[in-house]
Amino acid sequence: MAKLLIIDDERAIRSTLREILEYENYDVEDIDNGIDGLEMIKRTNFDLVLCDIKMNKMDGMEVLEQAQLLKPDLPFIMISGHGTVETAIEASKKGAFDFISKPPDLNRLLITVRNGLDRGNLVTETKVLKRKASKTREILGKSDSISKIKETIERVAPTEARVLITGANGSGKELVARWLHEKSNRADSPLIEVNCAAIPSELIESELFGHEKGSFTSAVKQRIGKFELANGGTLFLDEIGDMSLSAQAKVLRALQEHKISRVGGEKEIEVNVRVLAATNKDLLKEIEDGNFRMDLYHRLNVINIHVPHLTERIDDIPVIAQNFLESICSDYGMPVKKINDGGMAALQALPWTGNVRELHNMIERLIILSDKVITENDVRAFANPGGGTNIGAATSTQIAGAIGGSGMSSSFDSFNNFQDYKDHAEKEFIKFKLEKNNWNVSKTADEIDIQRSHLYSKIEKFGLKRVDTP
Repeated sequence: MAKLLIIDDERAIRSTLREILEYENYDVEDIDNGIDGLEMIKRTNFDLVLCDIKMNKMDGMEVLEQAQLLKPDLPFIMISGHGTVETAIEASKKGAFDFISKPPDLNRLLITVRNGLDRGNLVTETKVLKRKASKTREILGKSDSISKIKETIERVAPTEARVLITGANGSGKELVARWLHEKSNRADSPLIEVNCAAIPSELIESELFGHEKGSFTSAVKQRIGKFELANGGTLFLDEIGDMSLSAQAKVLRALQEHKISRVGGEKEIEVNVRVLAATNKDLLKEIEDGNFRMDLYHRLNVINIHVPHLTERIDDIPVIAQNFLESICSDYGMPVKKINDGGMAALQALPWTGNVRELHNMIERLIILSDKVITENDVRAFANPGGGTNIGAATSTQIAGAIGGSGMSSSFDSFNNFQDYKDHAEKEFIKFKLEKNNWNVSKTADEIDIQRSHLYSKIEKFGLKRVDTP
């Protein structure tokens, strides 16, 4: 049943409209002023609003403008006893779906309401379909590291600068690359992706640069490579640390001269491509080991964006988990399930070796296997279906061990909630490691496997200070 809101300062009009619409089986609420009407719009998901233009306290046009900011897809039908063509045009420009005059004609009113609701449904369905068709999801999270990534994307995307995206598997490197393309001047041109780790080394050159017919045994016809396909757009080289040295040399030449040659061909082909690259490897170490070209590294690493591990931004887990809950339940056509506080705390305590990708799989598993409300017990039960370490056996024990090992009280009664418990354990663990390494932050960051900037943030968060002993 569609839910409608009537905003009008005339009781007789409100009563008449409500009676007509309720007779047609609509769920109707009404209010006599725009200020309270906006509050109701904030709190309730209405499918359509009928709003008078001339009202006390707040003009109907102002209500329309502010409601558009709150819920831009909410259809508004404006009503006026002094309707003119100019008023109708102004209302349409400000986002109104339609305009009717007082006293409203019954048939015109019902047709307009029905059309407005149909339009609202079409907008919603279109957004759902676009979300399903598009691989470019929102970058979720409000942590400092994610905020910095979003800011960097805004600054870098409109330029032609090459970007090297680093981070662990499943952390979201591909998503960063997609947003760099979406916000660039090349957004209307193709984004071509190549997973260098998934292509055999003997075929990577053909994949990137194409080949001529007969250039090798299986080359039965000419093939266009990814560089040519991405011409005018963006080429994303994922897991570039796995690319062969011979292919690296050709990529370097393409970046330097903006020209390529197909395998087995002599003709040089000009290409206009912006290259983004990603890796989960330490490329400087790969250079030392002779597996990666230093000159290519410097060509690619004009801008570096590091995507942090999920365990380095556990405060973002509730936001990400809720988004996954809504999208997965929507895909399955089922009501959105909820996670209680204990379940969410348990999720935050997991090691997340597979990063955001693992979290997505975990949420999907919980949706399928748990009841309406996902609890801590559900998370414990389904955390690792492969029979590996679970939260009860590892994370909680490790935290308790950190507390006990530092000489602190191990009584759980001294903590008000799970987050306090985790913060205390994390603080003591970092303090212990810093003191062990004589407060060498770089060495400590490497030892506990987090970014140095993240360790500085933790030191500031917990108010840790070096104490010089005599």
